[in-house]
Amino acid sequence: MTARRTCTLAGLVIAGFLISSLLCWAESGRVNDLTVAEYRSELDRLSVATQQLDSSGRAVPATLRDLPQNWRVRTDPQAFEIPAEGLRRDVRRFEREPNLANASAIRSRIRDLRSDLDGFETSPPDVTASREHLAALLARPEFGDVRGPTFLDRLKQKLIDTILRLLDFLFHSSAIPTISRFFVYGLIGLAVLTLAFIAYRQIMSASQRESVVPTDLPVSARSWSLWLDGARAAAAQNNWREAIHLAYWAGISYLEQQGMWRPDRARTPREYLRLLSDTSEHRETLSALTRVFELTWYAKQKADAGTFSQMMQALERLGCHSS
Repeated sequence: MTARRTCTLAGLVIAGFLISSLLCWAESGRVNDLTVAEYRSELDRLSVATQQLDSSGRAVPATLRDLPQNWRVRTDPQAFEIPAEGLRRDVRRFEREPNLANASAIRSRIRDLRSDLDGFETSPPDVTASREHLAALLARPEFGDVRGPTFLDRLKQKLIDTILRLLDFLFHSSAIPTISRFFVYGLIGLAVLTLAFIAYRQIMSASQRESVVPTDLPVSARSWSLWLDGARAAAAQNNWREAIHLAYWAGISYLEQQGMWRPDRARTPREYLRLLSDTSEHRETLSALTRVFELTWYAKQKADAGTFSQMMQALERLGCHSS
């Protein structure tokens, strides 16, 4: 009976100890639960305490000695735990070696914590205007055909990478002497043929792809009359889309030769139009040329003899016609 009472008493003592520990832990958690303003004040208090640190051998202030394991900072609607172990480690190092370098390390650590807090409270910059400007740029007609790599492009690139890795392995592997020479040479030949075929397809595709500026030279490097002759020749073959394309560049070449702007082959049609002021006598005509060209060339609208006639009339108003 006495033994049973003793066990019961011991159990109650242990349970009381555990409950007390949990209460202390909970109380400690509530003490460390700070608002942003309270956390800032705590850092300021620590910063003031560091002014007492020097190499005279004085005791470290209790404020720095009794640092928590971490600070729990509440914000709406969440909370963050900010570890203090780095600062505690710096303080212990100063207690072992009280010198100016270790004191400076403590002050620097507190400044970094304060800087992080200031950065957290700073509102992010408003990028709405930049995003809208970028969206407007990408919505322009000259970007209509821009796209990322297709599935076939990615498959082709993976095939090339696999072949190159295989060749690198074969040429750097010590097992080459044991591999049949015929197999190695056949594999190399197959790889070369595959790469040659892919290169051929790329060259043919590039030659057929229509660019905004047909040559690498400025538009005015080719006389506007030659552009106009090409447009008429295309129209004679009922190739109205190409005829409008060449007629547009005849007008650009004409204006460029008149010194309306400095030659630059990288400009887009809209950029050429913006180079003319609102008061320019050619602006309305160039605007009409640009509109017909963009609808036919970029939007791929159907072109016919009437559309080409509009282009020719605009070129005559511009002063670009054969004598």
